[in-house]
Amino acid sequence: MQSLTPLSPSITLFQGDALDVLRSLPDNSVDMVLTDPPYSSGGITLSAKHADPALKYQLAGTKRVYPTILGDAKDQRSWIMWNTLWLSQCWRIARDGAVCLVFTDWRQLPSLTDAVQAAGWKWVGIIPWDKRSARPQLGKFKQQCEFLIFGVKGHFSPHTRQCLPGLYSYPVVAARKNHLTAKPVQLITDLLAIAPEGGSVLDPFMGGGSVGAACIAAGHPYTGVELSQEYFDISSRWLADLAGLPLEDPCA
Repeated sequence: MQSLTPLSPSITLFQGDALDVLRSLPDNSVDMVLTDPPYSSGGITLSAKHADPALKYQLAGTKRVYPTILGDAKDQRSWIMWNTLWLSQCWRIARDGAVCLVFTDWRQLPSLTDAVQAAGWKWVGIIPWDKRSARPQLGKFKQQCEFLIFGVKGHFSPHTRQCLPGLYSYPVVAARKNHLTAKPVQLITDLLAIAPEGGSVLDPFMGGGSVGAACIAAGHPYTGVELSQEYFDISSRWLADLAGLPLEDPCA
C-alpha cells in the first residue's frame, strides 16, 4: 500500500514501501538521487543488528525518544540484495548523467559500493562527513565519520564551476533533530551544489525530511518516500510549513 501527498507541483511525498513506490515512477524523470537508507548496521552478530536502533545508533544516556526506524534489521546478504533492487529502480528513473549520493557508515561502506555498481551506477567516489563527535573508544580512533557513496548514471557532466570539497564537517545538533539519524540540512544543501540548477531530486528514504527541507530552500523539485507513518507525518508537516503550504488532514 502507498499513499500520495502532493504538497505542490514541485513537492510530492509518498507514504509506503520504497520499492513499491519506485516501481510506479516513470523512466528518465529525475536529475539526482540523494537519500539516507536504513544502515542495518551497529553490530557484528545478527542479534546485534536486530537490536532497537535507538540502542545501536544513540549515545548511552540520551533521553530523547524517537519513533523507531523500520527496515533496519536485515542481515548482510539481504541488505546488499535490497539495496541493489531499489538502486536499480533509481537508475531507471534517473536521467542520463544524473548523480546518486547515498549515506552509509564505515561498516556498510564496502557492501554499499558493491550494490551501487550492481544496480548499474558508475561508482566515482566516497565523500566523508565528519560529525565532529562520536562515542569515545579507549586506545582506538573515534569513528566520527559517515560517508556518501557517489555514483553517476552514464557520463558525468558538471553543472557548476565550483570545485566541490571532498570532505564536509557539520555537527549533529540534537535540538534540531526530528529523526534518530537525521542529517544536518546545511550538509544536504552543500551536496545539492552538484545538481543542475532547478534539477529534480528523488529521496526514497525521507526519514525526518532533511533532504526535502534543503530542496525547498534551494528551489529543487523534490520527491520523497517514507515507509514509517510516524516519520511521514513528522516530515510532511515540517516540509509543508517550510514551503508555506497547507497540509490537508487525510482523516478529515
